[in-house]
Amino acid sequence: MANAAAVKQQKKATFTYEGIDRKGAKTKGEIRSANPAMARAELRKQGVNANKIRKKSELSLGGKKSIKPADIAIFTRQLATMMKAGVPLVQSFDIVAEGLDNASMKEVVLKIKSDVEGGTNFANALRNHPKHFDDLYCSLVEAGEQSGALETMLDRVALYKEKSEALKAKIRKAMKYPATVLVVAAAVTGILLVKVVPTFQELFEGFGAELPAMTQFVINLSHSLQQNGLFLLAAFAALVFSITYTKQRSKKFSDGLDRVYLKLPIVGDIIFKATIARYARTLSTTFSAGVPLIDALDACAGATGNAVYREAVLRIKDDVSTGQQLQFAMKSTGIFPSMALQMTAIGEESGSLDEMLSKVAQYYEDEVDNAVDGLTSMMEPLIMSFLGVVVGGLIVAMYLPIFQLGSIM
Repeated sequence: MANAAAVKQQKKATFTYEGIDRKGAKTKGEIRSANPAMARAELRKQGVNANKIRKKSELSLGGKKSIKPADIAIFTRQLATMMKAGVPLVQSFDIVAEGLDNASMKEVVLKIKSDVEGGTNFANALRNHPKHFDDLYCSLVEAGEQSGALETMLDRVALYKEKSEALKAKIRKAMKYPATVLVVAAAVTGILLVKVVPTFQELFEGFGAELPAMTQFVINLSHSLQQNGLFLLAAFAALVFSITYTKQRSKKFSDGLDRVYLKLPIVGDIIFKATIARYARTLSTTFSAGVPLIDALDACAGATGNAVYREAVLRIKDDVSTGQQLQFAMKSTGIFPSMALQMTAIGEESGSLDEMLSKVAQYYEDEVDNAVDGLTSMMEPLIMSFLGVVVGGLIVAMYLPIFQLGSIM
């Protein structure tokens, strides 16, 4: 019976309908059913006489939203809360699915529920959706199922996902503000050069006098932008596309960019601290879940998010597998800060490695937060000054001949 229910659930699709309700008013909406005939019958039970029923296209502009890591974090936290409250796993899926705003995520949750109802364990049901649940996530859930403490493990996974997403949000915050302002500045400058400067040039041609060097430079820049603006824009777009495409296709190029990121002024320090935080958080979560240290390090390698540290963690894994202590293996790489090394040493000696690594993660997450706030505070006056110089310089350059003409008269 459970298998039949699962098959029935999987075959359902979403249909849009238009029709007349009991009061004779026009109505429209969506309904999930196995086929149009059953959808029409279900609507009739609800008092709706459907005129049109169409299967909803997932590729339409008004279709489903993509599933983001933040959706996975919310799902995990809600599921952990339900199970901690004593709600059975299958029933928890229904409750969580009802509260999700993202239709795509809701569909995934219902598919997982169907698999679990059909006899598949939770971890393997998650593995049927590798795009949304990575190996680390599935391994932690599997460890929780095997130990009989799934609700506790889900709570840890939820905390891990929440911390990871918060860290990513902080990094995006550090990059987004200056990038947005600089793009706006470039757009405003381009509009002034292409639309406003030519108007002033026509005025200056009637003066019959030599223009100041600053004004002449701006006019020449305007001419160049008018003649080559589209070419420069296309070249810039091609450059961005080429870098993005090559990064996705070439591991060597992508790894090279990761090394460059760490050497960037100010931003490089934020990326460094965020990488250490991810390493410590992942290792703490996996080790506390009972995953052997070798396997935990294997999971950490991919979770660091940077090629330099991925390679370093894989070297640490090899050293630890030969019997070397974690603290010495980390120290031999030469890229881990002393605070992380000392806390790891204390954790190994006291038998509380997961707790010490959690403290390291928390410390560097706070450091990233403070660094982002400091960067934002520092960038605001710098960007405002830059905009003032650029826009103000253009205005002064355009009015300078008029000022000089006024002083002569």
